[in-house]
Amino acid sequence: MTDQITRTETGLVISSVRDKTITVIIERTIKHPLYKKILRRSTKIQAHDQENQCEDGDLVTIKECRPISKTKSWDLVSVDKKNQKIN
Repeated sequence: MTDQITRTETGLVISSVRDKTITVIIERTIKHPLYKKILRRSTKIQAHDQENQCEDGDLVTIKECRPISKTKSWDLVSVDKKNQKIN
């Protein structure tokens, strides 16, 4: 068998309320084909967080995996930067 290339993305956690599930927003920039303006596009992805270690505002890396539920087909790889809370 050949090894499959798994997609990995880096994004920001915008919701971690649900059990073992995080919502990650991934932003990318594109150039308009006619007007050449740089535009920001974003995608919201549901990812599986087994240990519930993520909080809102964390920068995370996720990878694509088999479908875990109807909306979850991404798995948490690592937490790159924890959110700093100021009291």
